[in-house]
Amino acid sequence: MTDTDRLWGNDTPISEYTDIDVPEWLGGDKISAYDVAAIVQGGCASGAWMPAVTYYTATKIMAEHGNDVLQYIEDAIGELPAPPKGSSWSGISVHYLSWAVEMWAAYVEPLLMAELE
Repeated sequence: MTDTDRLWGNDTPISEYTDIDVPEWLGGDKISAYDVAAIVQGGCASGAWMPAVTYYTATKIMAEHGNDVLQYIEDAIGELPAPPKGSSWSGISVHYLSWAVEMWAAYVEPLLMAELE
């Protein structure tokens, strides 16, 4: 079994077996190693984490946690990537939430693989 297989085969919420911080904007205690593997492999737009790409849900999450999401991105890369030209408010929400989710997943994937050795 490869390290990646360990992630794909684990749908237990991360919060149940590790101290990795799961931001509230990611649903807190619901995201699993399986979700992380899917997000890293295909990004949110692949359907790996639908709340980030569903306009209604992304806009709702950003209304509640937008400052934290934007700060997370800015802390990680030093700036906010510009949304696509002509984006709607919902499109901007999807853009930034997807960026943050994908960055977080890429960061925690190696931590999870080490936890599951």
